[in-house]
Amino acid sequence: MIAIIDYGMGNVTSVSNAFEYLGVQTTLTSDASELEKSRAVVLPGVGAFGSAVKELARLDLLDYLKKRQAAGSFTLGICLGLQLFYRSSEEGPGFEGLNIFPRDAYRFPGGVKVPHIGWNRIYFAGEDPLFRGVPEGSHFYFAHSYYIPREGEDCALAWGSYGADFAAAVKKGSLYGVQFHPEKSGLMGLKVLYNFGRMVEECS
Repeated sequence: MIAIIDYGMGNVTSVSNAFEYLGVQTTLTSDASELEKSRAVVLPGVGAFGSAVKELARLDLLDYLKKRQAAGSFTLGICLGLQLFYRSSEEGPGFEGLNIFPRDAYRFPGGVKVPHIGWNRIYFAGEDPLFRGVPEGSHFYFAHSYYIPREGEDCALAWGSYGADFAAAVKKGSLYGVQFHPEKSGLMGLKVLYNFGRMVEECS
């Protein structure tokens, strides 16, 4: 039902195991023809922005993901996966992301320890089925050095604060991005993955 893009940038097995625990069927692949058979795709990510862009380009997945989003298919980006939805990042000068959101990611400002690793509260700027049953101020697990500033319509789901207010969850149509790692965020993270799987199933 859900394809997890296996492009060498992150522990896709932990995401797959979390969905499996919830009874949601997934497959791991980097083949566009296999992705096309799925109802939804998950773009995880751990590592550097530029390296991720190069790998997606090598696999001919950049244009594929743009077309899939334009067609209204369900997509979930996790951590670096969220940042790849944006135009660029200070982490990878000269590399252009998917540019679904025409804004940029920045390194956290001085005065806070970087990377930001650990549990952080998130707050909702609006209601959405992705966070059904998740209380305001719930803790989620983060691991990132770069962030999307809390501004713009794409930040209408959730935000957190660590030296600066940052986007914790974004949305455009059926495309979602979460800066935290739901697969490492305990019960609340599992609830987010369950809600995503439920939305996919209900719309199929």
